[in-house]
Amino acid sequence: MKKIAFFIILLITATSCVSSKSTLKNVDDNAPDLVLKKDNTFAITLFSKDKKYGYDPDYPVNIFFRNTRDEALNETRFLNALAGPNGEKITYKRLETCCPFPTKRSDMGAGFLNVYELTWPGQKKPITLYLNVYEKGILMVPMGLSLKKE
Repeated sequence: MKKIAFFIILLITATSCVSSKSTLKNVDDNAPDLVLKKDNTFAITLFSKDKKYGYDPDYPVNIFFRNTRDEALNETRFLNALAGPNGEKITYKRLETCCPFPTKRSDMGAGFLNVYELTWPGQKKPITLYLNVYEKGILMVPMGLSLKKE
């Protein structure tokens, strides 16, 4: 009996972590597929005018590309295309995974955001970006950043 009660509690706990309604505000399944450049970074031509884009967990940078198995590779393809506000070379590190949401592109039925910290020379305070490898959206450079020069 104790095992059954434990299993029921475990099941309730596991399913309560993921809401059935997504809070993501910028998912666009009709967004064009991402394109790789020769240097293995994503081709980005647009610059966001929204202060929340990438900086708010409800407005992550959506970088779904072909499948979710290449999660770290796709994040690297995006981050390596970026530079600091004046073209500075950025460094980044993954801080955590957070913010579960429902998605059809995961065997579990849930996706997570990966949180990255970006720094560059002369910067006063590191910035934090939220990346989503499970959903599509218009790929842009977040405010305060630029594209790496080729």
